[in-house]
Amino acid sequence: MGENVSFTVNGQKGEGWFAKPVSGKGPAVVVIQEWWGLVPHIKDVTDRFAKEGFVALAPDLYHGKTTTSPDEAGRLLMEMDTERAGREIAAAGAYLLNRPECASKSFGVEGFCMGGALAQFAASSNPSVGAAVSFYGGFKKVPIRWENLSCPILMIYGEIDESVPASEAKPLEDKLKALGKKVETIIFRGAPHGFFNDTRPGIYREECAVDAWQRTVAHFRAHLG
Repeated sequence: MGENVSFTVNGQKGEGWFAKPVSGKGPAVVVIQEWWGLVPHIKDVTDRFAKEGFVALAPDLYHGKTTTSPDEAGRLLMEMDTERAGREIAAAGAYLLNRPECASKSFGVEGFCMGGALAQFAASSNPSVGAAVSFYGGFKKVPIRWENLSCPILMIYGEIDESVPASEAKPLEDKLKALGKKVETIIFRGAPHGFFNDTRPGIYREECAVDAWQRTVAHFRAHLG
């Protein structure tokens, strides 16, 4: 369903994978990659949003680079300019809001691992974000100013995730609620880090992934209209 598109980021060129719904119009969602880059799995997730009636775009935060090597992914992650990534996510959202197919006044952000942290970052730094979903989001390089969170956020964790421990979920949820923020936290039993990625048979958990996807779609439909 999708296609490569270009958009403007502070006068410079950004690129990403764009998909629109068959129905013609829908709310906007920016999909944020894992540390592997803009790989086929992320493009597929973007297409899946379109099939659910959303206008979706996954910006290419690594600018053409992808990998299947954890070592290389870690290097690309550390080389990424967080502030620039934030600007590219904001520009991707603005691109969607200006598309004729867009039916929402704000856009959603959804991401995985590194992308989950960047979704948190976008939701706490950009008032145009109307809803956020963070899958096992955690990356200390990304500064999250939770006091500035301006939209409902769904936080998804895996019970046996060793990278982003589920033990972090309750303290963060309590902190956000104390700040008066709208937050929902879900911990999937028996799920490891990356459990949503169906291209990785060793860690993919179908039942958890299907449930998480349904909750994600429902969250965006409820808060983006």
